[in-house]
Amino acid sequence: MKRLSFLLLAGLLGSAVQAQTVHSPGNKLTLSFQLSPAGEPTYQLRLGGRAVLKPSRLGMLLQGLPALDKGLAVAQVDSSQHDDTWTPVWGEVKQIRNRYKELAVTLRQPSADGRRLVVRFRLYDDGLGFRYEFPQQPNLQYFTVQEEKTEFNLPANHKAFWIPGDYDSNEYTYSTTRLSEVNSASIEPIQQKSAPQRIQTPLMLKSDEGLYVNIHEAALVNYPAMMLDVNPQTFGLRSHLVPSATGAAAYLQAPEHTPWRTIIVSDKAPEVLASKLILNLNEPTKFPTTDWIKPQKFVGVWWEMHVNKASWNYADTSNIKLSGTDWSKLKPNGHHGANTANVKRYIDFAAKHGLQSVLVEGWNVGWEDWANNWKEEVFDFVTPYPDFNVQELQAYAASKGVKLIMHHETSSSVTNYERRQDAAYRFMKQYGYDAVKTGYVGRIIPRGEHHDGQWMVNHYNRTAQKTGENQIMVDMHESVRPTGLHRTYPNWLASEAARGNEFNAWSTGNPPEHETILPFTRLMGGPMDYTPGIFQIKLEGWNPQRNQGKQVHTTLAKQLALYVTLYSPVQMAADLPEAYEQHPDAFQFIKDVAVDWDDTRILAAEPGDYLTTARKAKGTEEWYVGAITDENARTQTIKLDFLTPGTTYEATIYADGKGASWDKNPMAYQIRKQKVDRKTTLKLALAAGGGAAISIKPVRK
Repeated sequence: MKRLSFLLLAGLLGSAVQAQTVHSPGNKLTLSFQLSPAGEPTYQLRLGGRAVLKPSRLGMLLQGLPALDKGLAVAQVDSSQHDDTWTPVWGEVKQIRNRYKELAVTLRQPSADGRRLVVRFRLYDDGLGFRYEFPQQPNLQYFTVQEEKTEFNLPANHKAFWIPGDYDSNEYTYSTTRLSEVNSASIEPIQQKSAPQRIQTPLMLKSDEGLYVNIHEAALVNYPAMMLDVNPQTFGLRSHLVPSATGAAAYLQAPEHTPWRTIIVSDKAPEVLASKLILNLNEPTKFPTTDWIKPQKFVGVWWEMHVNKASWNYADTSNIKLSGTDWSKLKPNGHHGANTANVKRYIDFAAKHGLQSVLVEGWNVGWEDWANNWKEEVFDFVTPYPDFNVQELQAYAASKGVKLIMHHETSSSVTNYERRQDAAYRFMKQYGYDAVKTGYVGRIIPRGEHHDGQWMVNHYNRTAQKTGENQIMVDMHESVRPTGLHRTYPNWLASEAARGNEFNAWSTGNPPEHETILPFTRLMGGPMDYTPGIFQIKLEGWNPQRNQGKQVHTTLAKQLALYVTLYSPVQMAADLPEAYEQHPDAFQFIKDVAVDWDDTRILAAEPGDYLTTARKAKGTEEWYVGAITDENARTQTIKLDFLTPGTTYEATIYADGKGASWDKNPMAYQIRKQKVDRKTTLKLALAAGGGAAISIKPVRK
């Protein structure tokens, strides 16, 4: 690393000193920083000759103290450059290059006893990250952040892909409008009614000139998530921090720093998806060993509850107290999914088809009275229902070479979960569970806190740390959206934190464009447990009375493609075993497709329209391709020039069948094989709401 430092005495602060300009390592982006005449820190960003962000103000608003947003002077400027390569524990590529130029500006506020604030910028060829740092200093030790004054001022009325700024849920379909048209007033809130012009990150934007801009954050630690308030007249965005129960945003003690605010920019949509800027801004893992972390595919007792074929609860009763209830005396309802015999059926299926794990939801007592009551003592995470034999299933799974995945739904009674975590993880280790899916449905306890506030952010991170210390992998649902912390906690395999496939079972569903937007929004921060692989698209067959007219808004071939286009190191074959047994030829792709990769190529992409991705399986010469489209049928042309020269491969193409469409004929598919090499070009006909999946394997000589 090269470093250049300038110590600027207060009496030598000329305008030329206060204006700082940095070019990215490859001279693609230009960052400018300066103070306004009022001593307000501002920055702007350009890609070549085009404005990405106009001058935008920076600053911190503190509770009970003068704001750190004006009356500031530059005390010191440090610049450096960095270039190294690191290897992720798992991921989309084998190695990641971390190459940037850094500018750290130390600001001093003479009117407030010389308090100091550092703004640190890291400029990459594909974007910018910056954060605020509070050095240790006698006049700023314990302090409360009320709000940030971070702006992202766009130069024009860009197209935006957005969801409302709900403090407690990310589970919305995306609206696509101009910035001037952002208004969530007519959108039914899932939990927290949002201010009409308040939206969430990651925010995907596209200019009329074809410039793609993504705004998010990295390394969200000890701080609330950032929302964005849109000014529909100026097209400016301003940060808004999710408040705590007291109304303040964050309680801090110096030295401290905020998360990185990130802007990824390119004139090519695939380059936005290929960016590793957010990962690079996170800290390396502190776990001494990581060989126990295993990317995997799994099935589970889960979808059958969503399609009303089974239940999470053992008995049909209510007003149950966790302590003092004799669960063996409850009258069973006869359709409890997590019973020993049914779980064995899933274990047998996983073993037969080479799937590593089985998730079981509803195994533990308390599901009769668990949601929407703001009840604290809900689950104890160690007591099974009478029809779930923990010891028997442990032995049976082990005999089949299959692992069981634990489920810890907290119903957002997080104080209860934290009190019981140590016992719950001991129970897991005792019975051979090395992965857990957590859930946070409902309103948070401590009451008044939010899913995306500082208190809960700290809980998610503590849970990742604690499970890691116990060599347990974790998949969090209803959590804050990821910010690249899976680099620091590689046991944090995935999160939900968005509107997943389950919404297709019990709501109006996800529109066909949904999965073409997610990679540009929610997945920018990290993997998603989307639960793809639904084969029985029309759901009436599982329960005609309760599923009348319900279906997944997809074709069967698109469900296969999602295993490639929606990245995750933990992928569920989400449908019931009997659905796969009816289509063993299509299920072969799910059995074959990898979950850990050496290389990823984004072959074609346009947010809201289509996505085609190719990935090379870890440690092999096998490639897998997924192509998806929105509600419009289209043809995708794929060049296979990423294949190894001189090698012949067999491609198995799983495509939409004749007359297929997501609404009229979703289960029509066709499978064909052909020899290919790096000179081959394939044309894929994608049906409306459809897709295609391809496995490409070297031909053995």
